Amino acid sequence: MSEPHPRRAVVTGIGVVAPNGTSTETFWKSVVDGVSVLDKVTREGCEELPLKVAGEIRGFEPAAAVEERFLVQTDRFTHFAMAAADLALDDARLGRADTDGSPFDVGVVTAAGSGGGEFGQRELQRLWGKGSRYVGPYQSIAWFYAASTGQISIRRGFKGPCSVVAADEA
Repeated sequence: MSEPHPRRAVVTGIGVVAPNGTSTETFWKSVVDGVSVLDKVTREGCEELPLKVAGEIRGFEPAAAVEERFLVQTDRFTHFAMAAADLALDDARLGRADTDGSPFDVGVVTAAGSGGGEFGQRELQRLWGKGSRYVGPYQSIAWFYAASTGQISIRRGFKGPCSVVAADEA
């Protein structure tokens, strides 16, 4: 019986949207230089929260990275994932022309610790404050931890195997 061929993972493209960089170059330079990104929380609506220090992604404009139709139906965490996916595809030099003929050959895998909390909180406040008629139709999917995987595959037309690596908070 012959030995099975070892399987190898191949990284073809990297995209980063993180507090210490929104490109692989700035991210890696920050890591190498030991740049601390923890700072006072400045996000609107967070003033009353007990958490005062965090690693925020500052200067990220979702409208510059994501089409309007996706902005209204997704959370900020999905905007980050969609932008990072675009950067990874650009880094891999994988354009739409490379995948249009075989959409079932391309899948999407993301990782998440939770889903769209900001979107979900807003919609729950509408539910409890105004009633169910004021909850948007995207509430059912935008909060979900796999929303990024789904939205990336829908946006790019990828129909291959999709998954999410999920970890829950302790």
